[in-house]
Formats: sequence, C-alpha cells, structure tokens
Amino acid sequence: MKTFGRDRHHVVIIGSGFGGLFAAQALKNADVDITLIAKTTHHLFQPLLYQVATGILSEGEIAPVTREILRRQANVQVLLGLVWDIDLGNRLVKWRHHNDETVTRYDSLIVAAGAGQSYFGRDEFATFAPGMKTIDDALELRSRIFWAFEQAELSGDPAEIERLLTFCVVGAGPTGVEMAGQIRELASKTLRREFRDIDPAKARVILVDGAPQVLPPFGATLGAKTLSALEKMGVEVKLNAIVTALDATGLTVTLKDGSTERIDCSCKVWAAGVQANELGKTLARQSGAELDRAGRVAVEPDCSLRGHPEVFVVGDLMQVAGVPGVAQGAIQSARHAAALITARLLPEGPRRERALAKASKPFRYVDKGSMATIAKFQAVVKVGTTELTGFLAWLMWLVLHLLYIAGFKNRVSTLLRWVISFFSNQRSERVTTNQQLVGRLALEQLGEGASGRLVAGDDLVAERAQKTAEGRPGQG
Repeated sequence: MKTFGRDRHHVVIIGSGFGGLFAAQALKNADVDITLIAKTTHHLFQPLLYQVATGILSEGEIAPVTREILRRQANVQVLLGLVWDIDLGNRLVKWRHHNDETVTRYDSLIVAAGAGQSYFGRDEFATFAPGMKTIDDALELRSRIFWAFEQAELSGDPAEIERLLTFCVVGAGPTGVEMAGQIRELASKTLRREFRDIDPAKARVILVDGAPQVLPPFGATLGAKTLSALEKMGVEVKLNAIVTALDATGLTVTLKDGSTERIDCSCKVWAAGVQANELGKTLARQSGAELDRAGRVAVEPDCSLRGHPEVFVVGDLMQVAGVPGVAQGAIQSARHAAALITARLLPEGPRRERALAKASKPFRYVDKGSMATIAKFQAVVKVGTTELTGFLAWLMWLVLHLLYIAGFKNRVSTLLRWVISFFSNQRSERVTTNQQLVGRLALEQLGEGASGRLVAGDDLVAERAQKTAEGRPGQG
C-alpha cells in the first residue's frame, strides 16, 4: 500500500459522505497530505436512495466512485477500509480491509463517519424491515418490493395476496414520505397491465409515524398539505401510531389511546430514526465528550473534540444545537474544520493571524431550507419563512438535487432517467436478484469478518456446523 511521506502535515479523513468529501476538497490547496479512509468505494447521495429502491435510478448515478471524483486532487489518497478504532493519545487510526488490518498515523483527524438507521432499541426489526441508509439497503428494498408483486401473482389465496400487496413505510419524515409516494405511483402506474391474476393498483401503501403530523420539521401548514396530497394519491397515513411489534407477516402499532392495531403486510420499509456511527462512542470514551441519545458527539464551538484540537467531528456524527442531520450540515461543518486546519499551517505572520481569527470563530450553520417530494410534479419546500408546494416546489427540488449529484456525467444520466420516468411512468432499473434479497441476512448470520473469509474460499457454514456440534460458539 502506498503511503505518503511524513514531510508534510498528514490529515486523515474517515468517511466519504458529504462531510468527508467536502473536507478533502476544501483542503485541495493546503500544505497537507490527505488520506481518506472509507468503508465503501463511493460517495453516496443519500436523499435519492428511495429512487434506487423504486427502480427510477441506478445505484451508480447517485453514488459515483470517490477516487474518480478526487482523481485530479494530487494531495489525496483514497483507501477502502473499515475504521474500527481510534487511539487519540497516540494519534492512530486503526482500520481493516476484509481481514487485513492497518494502522495509520495522523496529525489532524476529521471524523465524518456519519450515521445509520435506528430501530429505537428494537434491532430485531431490521430482519424484516430494512432501513434506507446505504446502496445495499436500497437494492434489498427494491428486491423486496418487486418480489411482493411477483409472489402475489403466484398466490391463489385472496388473503395472502392482500398481505403481499400491502406495503408499510415506518417514519413520516422526508424519506418515508418520498418512499410511500413512489411505491404508490409504482403500483398504480408503472406496473399497470403487467400482471394477469392481480391488479397492482389495488395495493395498499401505509405510512406510519408516532408523530402527530407528517414532515414535522416543515411545520404544520406544509405537513397538512403533504398529508392531503398523500391521501389523495391513495396512501393511508396513520399518525400517533408507534410500531411495537414487527415480524415476517406484518407489524403492530400502538395508537395514542393505548389501543393496538395489527397490519398484515409483506414488505416493510424502516425510515424512522438515526443512530450515529459507533466511532462516536470511541471518541467520547477517550475524550470525555458527551453523547446525545442518537450517539452523536458534543463538539467544541469550532467542531473539534474536547481536549483534542487536532480532531474534528463533522456531519451526522457531531451534535451541535440547531444543526440538522442533512447534507448542508455536513458540508458546512467539514469546510469549517478544513479552514481551521489550513489556517493553522500558514507561516507565522499577519496573514496567519487573520486566517486563524476567522477560522477559529464558532461554527455557525446557515439553514438553506428543506424540501421533499411527495409524488411526480408535487413537492414541498421551506426556506426560512417561505413555504412552497406543488409544481414550482417540485422544480426547485429537481434542480437542487441535480446540482448536488457529483460529476457531470452522473447529472446528465440522472436527468435522462427522470425524463423517462416522469413523462412515461416507466422505470429503467427494475432488475432484482435473490442475492440482493437475502445477502444482508446471510452475512449477518455468518458474523463479523465473514466477507473476507468467503472471498478467500473458507467454508464458514461447515465451520459453524462443526463448532455447534462441538458445543463452541459459531463465527462472529
């Protein structure tokens, strides 16, 4: 593995999301060498994952390869690996690629490891209700959605067909609203006339949330308009309803009055709650920094870690009052950290003093607004006190999301896919495989570190069976 020499200040960045990528780009002209370590090869534009899950876009269009994005930035080396520990005292990052472990030293560290799905202490729900945080999640959900229609076509039992054609989305934030709307459009328009024994348009799409309104951050007015639009499309919305049980055949919700309701459904989508990366606990344990309920690290005003001015926590992993877990929060905090690192490395003199004075100011988040699509040609936008709905809001959503996609070719191909989908109701990315459907569950059963051993040809199933026969714990 190529490594930079130690002649220049070494910045290690963990994560290739908005925080990690924009931090690296902001350090382009700084006198530093950068090592960006990420567990995936791509930079994911997470807000469009639901379009991968429902067959509108391919995964490559919203997840360009990170090293391709940074190919012209000579001071960056991109490495594929999973960071499993950070030694703050010795300034070491410990990571592995499959089963090969590596230790990388740093002078400055930017932790942009992001967040995953939270099941609020009921992690067993994940077996039957995938989240919506990764490309793997989206591809699995695509398989589950289309698999439900295929199974319904094969079934001769009316009750089973009804269950298979019932789709439940848990969480009425932007992701949940967008997902519910797209499944409804898929069933009512795209799949029309494709089946002979079932009518996809009769599918039920149910959106469930424990809050009293949909899209709570958007305010009561936009929430009410979104609810009206969803119900007009045929989406059933259940508010003040908390999921208390979930299994292969359906889920149970507890309502505000304490009563319960069972919903029989095959495909469940979990779009409620986030949980910060486990590295947050590592940083908190060594620094004494506090964690909030979602596991985010309370940082200093300049986004640095308590007692470690050389370490910055940005994006979804940091906890700063008033900063939501959206792309702009990650981008702005990453640029703030990069500006402070750059200023610290300037030669002594008035220029350095001015740069430090500016960069050392407390991080201030600039809210550039929120937006969510409901369906084709329908969206809601909130920018300050301005609230928009309908076609104009949808156009604004379209343009902004197109600009956020990294790379010109990805923007062009995404625009072409949108034109096809929005004006013909067809979707180009409907291919699914059994591997997408069950791959996550199989790897979880095989245990941590299984992928590297599988690639090496190890027979983990036989090994697990032997250990079980001998009364020893299995892999993982």
